Amino acid sequence: MSFRGFIQQLAEAGKLMEVHEPVSPKLEVPAMAKKAGQPILFHNVNGTKAVMNLLNSRDALAMVLDTPPQDIISRLINVGNGSTTIVDNSPTKEVISKPDLSKLPIMTHFDKDGAPYITAGVLVSEFEGVMNASVHRLMVLSKTELIARLVAPRHTYLLHKKASEQGKPLPIAIAIGIDPITLFATCTRVPPGEEFNYASALKGVPVELFRCENGVHVPHAEIVLEGYIHPTRRAPEGPFVDITGTYDLVRTEPVIELTRMMHRRDFIYHGILPAGGEHKLLMGVPYEPKIYEAVSKVAKVKNVILPEGGCCYLHALVQIEKQKEEDGKNAILAALSAHHSLKHVMVVDDDINIFDPNDVEYAMATRVRGDRDIMMLPHVRGSSLDPCNAPDGTTTKMGIDATKPLGEEKFERATNRFEKA
Repeated sequence: MSFRGFIQQLAEAGKLMEVHEPVSPKLEVPAMAKKAGQPILFHNVNGTKAVMNLLNSRDALAMVLDTPPQDIISRLINVGNGSTTIVDNSPTKEVISKPDLSKLPIMTHFDKDGAPYITAGVLVSEFEGVMNASVHRLMVLSKTELIARLVAPRHTYLLHKKASEQGKPLPIAIAIGIDPITLFATCTRVPPGEEFNYASALKGVPVELFRCENGVHVPHAEIVLEGYIHPTRRAPEGPFVDITGTYDLVRTEPVIELTRMMHRRDFIYHGILPAGGEHKLLMGVPYEPKIYEAVSKVAKVKNVILPEGGCCYLHALVQIEKQKEEDGKNAILAALSAHHSLKHVMVVDDDINIFDPNDVEYAMATRVRGDRDIMMLPHVRGSSLDPCNAPDGTTTKMGIDATKPLGEEKFERATNRFEKA
């Protein structure tokens, strides 16, 4: 499914809002997208098109993956191997020019933002035969320069570090407006260089890549920006609203110097609303298979979600089919080890619908005794995105075993066979 094909599919399903009147990328478009809470296509943002909230829900991701929302984890885990193919031509090359970021409807999302930010740009880097593709927030510094937030020790950070130690710039290309499965794949936790292969496996067909002038290979996109991350040049990055809806710290980060820009003639710019549904889904859902696989080693796991109330990042709900009394607590420890940014984990029985907050709260109310079922892990490293951390970056993590004791009939939920008829 292509980027434009998915937009068309959303429109045909009646799930796409469209705005035809002129709107500004400075605060107005993000505010309208936040209020809409669903995919929204703007036809005139400084004379260009822009889309937001594209993958903003599990239903949208399920549509892309062609699977029911409750089966997303199974779909993500049970894929074979995939491979890419190199092509010479791309619709991205319809217009090739010197870089000029002022021609793009790059958005300022909130009042205190440090500058406009590219938020849906897949940054592809290659150095000494190693490739990485991942989404980074990119702050506009000038018409030809960006500041990239590189998080240690993730792969782009490590490639830039290696190039910088040799005094070399890191070749990069930023693809904006790529097909939704490939976008999702670049947010997953796969080995270095495997993002596009994983996307190919999910799609069932090879992802097509074409070569940029600086040697970096990218998928077809609405817009591609070529350039280099400077080995030593840095600048203040931020403020920027991160996944919790609060402002992240201002840091000194590497500068990207752009050398070329290409795009489709009638390009559609893709923007991700910071702390919106799409931001949370792309950051959180890729951790769910990792948690599932970790828990499966200690318990009979049925499903896992990182719920939106926990920013799709700090909270996990783990559903198990309990076999032994210690399964709940073992599942808690396994989940915390699989995703180090988790703060709270709740484990429930397989009769609890983890997609229903009321059912989860029912388990909390009827199956948890605080002195027995709550596990506290004080003074451990917390997520850098959690505003509640102690000054030294530590927090207290908590696990809640909301499973019922085995063999106790008083915990059996009432049923009526006609309810299932």
